[in-house]
Amino acid sequence: MTRAFTLVESLVTIGTLVLLASLLVPVVGGVHESGRGVECAVRLRQFAVAAIAYSGTYRGTFPAAILHEQTASGVRTTAWDFAHGAGALQPGPLSLFTDSPFAMRQCPCCALPTATDDAPCTGFNYNTSFIGAEGAYPSVGEDGVFRSGWRSARLGVPASAHHRPSQTALFGDGGWSGGTNKFMRAPEALVEMDLGVVYAGAQAFRHQGCTNVAWLDGHTSSVCSPCEGEHALTASGASLLAQPLGWPRNGFLSQNNAAYDPR
Repeated sequence: MTRAFTLVESLVTIGTLVLLASLLVPVVGGVHESGRGVECAVRLRQFAVAAIAYSGTYRGTFPAAILHEQTASGVRTTAWDFAHGAGALQPGPLSLFTDSPFAMRQCPCCALPTATDDAPCTGFNYNTSFIGAEGAYPSVGEDGVFRSGWRSARLGVPASAHHRPSQTALFGDGGWSGGTNKFMRAPEALVEMDLGVVYAGAQAFRHQGCTNVAWLDGHTSSVCSPCEGEHALTASGASLLAQPLGWPRNGFLSQNNAAYDPR
């Protein structure tokens, strides 16, 4: 004769199942989050491979981070990911070195929408302090001719001086207090001379407390110890942690320029 469960036994069984489910959910969520972090790293490596291929084609010059070029119909802005102005949005300089010319892939852990009114958001940023050239807005030179594009750009460190490729960040997860960014900055502000710009160009430690980095030699890895940057240690720079950095959700890869300068 089969004995039925008593009410107490049923409640104990249900309680045990609920407890097991509550223990399992974080594990499943962690596995899912880890998978998205791996996919992010794969996409970053694709950017790195494309940039290295670009450099091989253009005699050691890496893609510009951003250039502004004066054209007959207006100013055309070309960033490393997209070009726009005087016409429809176009893929940036890496497009010819990828399998999907226009589909700049987004970090799957980036909470921002994939598109804005201006240009799609990838959630990734590019080493602008030392690798990618940064162009000034077009201006008229002493000869009366507009200086724009590469002619008015601060150039990156030439490939011949890249002595630490495995230790130099090329692409990564961009982040600041207002969201993401696409221009990676080194914390010492030796090039930009503007701490506000620098602290808005940090990395997002969005992958379970880590951030993904594609390095100059093409490999990817995670960095799990955000740095404040040496200027935040001074009395005058401490406020940079909240705005614009958004510490500790965002931070730098090294306290100084060690993770950014390839020399």
